[in-house]
Amino acid sequence: MTATILVADDDAAIRTVLNQALTRAGYDVRITSNAATLWRWISAGEGDLVVTDVIMPDENAFDLLPRIKKARPDLPVLVMSAQNTFMTAIKASEKGAYDYLPKPFDLTELIAIIGRALAEPKRKPARLDDDMQDGMPLVGRSAAMQEIYRVLARLMQTDLTLMITGESGTGKELVAKALHDYGKRRNGPFVAINMAAIPRDLIESELFGHEKGAFTGAQSRSTGRFEQAEGGTLFLDEIGDMPMDAQTRLLRVLQQGEYTTVGGRTPIRTDVRIVAATNKDLKQLINQGLFREDLYYRLNVVPLRLPPLRDRAEDIPDLVRHFMQMAEKEGLDAKRFDSEALDGMKSYAWPGNVRELENLVRRLMALYPQDVITREIIESELRSDVPDSPIDKMGARSGALTISQAVEENMRTYFAGFGDNLPPPGLYDRVLTEMEYPLILAALTATRGNQIKAADLLGLNRNTLRKKIRELGVSVYRSSRGV
Repeated sequence: MTATILVADDDAAIRTVLNQALTRAGYDVRITSNAATLWRWISAGEGDLVVTDVIMPDENAFDLLPRIKKARPDLPVLVMSAQNTFMTAIKASEKGAYDYLPKPFDLTELIAIIGRALAEPKRKPARLDDDMQDGMPLVGRSAAMQEIYRVLARLMQTDLTLMITGESGTGKELVAKALHDYGKRRNGPFVAINMAAIPRDLIESELFGHEKGAFTGAQSRSTGRFEQAEGGTLFLDEIGDMPMDAQTRLLRVLQQGEYTTVGGRTPIRTDVRIVAATNKDLKQLINQGLFREDLYYRLNVVPLRLPPLRDRAEDIPDLVRHFMQMAEKEGLDAKRFDSEALDGMKSYAWPGNVRELENLVRRLMALYPQDVITREIIESELRSDVPDSPIDKMGARSGALTISQAVEENMRTYFAGFGDNLPPPGLYDRVLTEMEYPLILAALTATRGNQIKAADLLGLNRNTLRKKIRELGVSVYRSSRGV
């Protein structure tokens, strides 16, 4: 039997396009421009699926959805909206919509979703507290952000492990926090740990806790992040910096749902959702023997890549307004960015991504007395952010972090992980050691394993390079012609 699709949209052009496309796809189609007619059809038991706009002349679809779900809980409803925000996607999920499509939408995708909706059993709608609907944790209306909103809306009521990837400053922890705050674990704790900010020999203790006397200085039992996050979400940032021993322990947790403290013997059951994040290429780390492949596949159940800001420049005006509102609430004087200033910001590469944009907006509001921020001010500030030293320009490309910027970004993250405290002594030697491995590996890869050329590229004596290769355990790439 041919399925009947009920379409409601106050835009005549959209009604016509949907009518033609769905009819060609083999469906019977009934179209209306208002919510009242749509509700009359639904209450009379008509239709196998609904496609509706959110904003209609007589009623908002989000107000109509609860009545639809009460009267016909198995009727799939697809919601369309030109108000393409994170909260629109979340509200659609909360109200029981089968899916959410931002306008403009792809007809092929719409028809595919309709096919899945008609074939699948109805999913249980999520519930969201009313006081959670006022916030705007994620900002942006670009196509890239719309896809992120839709993925997050589908994941809210699951415990699936999520792997978030993306450059530094793209908002990985913000996404993890939004997933927690709007998901079924929102009444539990959200605990974050940055692997790059913890001394490698202390990571296992930080994650799993330790018993009294487990190691020198362990004068009492200490709870770990897993215990602190019980019933909630544990966010493992910079997972690529986790040492191998800790990776093995984490794999046991993911496989068996239990762990032991450092120095402990009794297994502890755990109920924690894991969200991991990294700005590194984990597959490359696997090839280098620095990351467990089995752990990668355990963590990468649902991959989510956050786009760099340069790939969603159309979101910059919305982000600027959002950061201005935040700054005003903190007591800074209100400003206005003129259109040319915003256009200038769209053409910038933003190597520090959203974090760099936020810092710029706050700095402009704090330091400039003018009520209007002009393009000249923006250009002056952005020029001042570009380093002038030769090493900063080395190998730099448009849109990519320079060496100096990458180091500075990682060091900021590292220090932030210690809060008001300082990291352990010996930082200088630790940083140099951490940088030597990827530097030598990159030189050997670029020269196809030719150590003479690599030594020349690095400015090192060949014997010195060989010594460092042995000390650091660098895997030498050998071309088909040999070395």
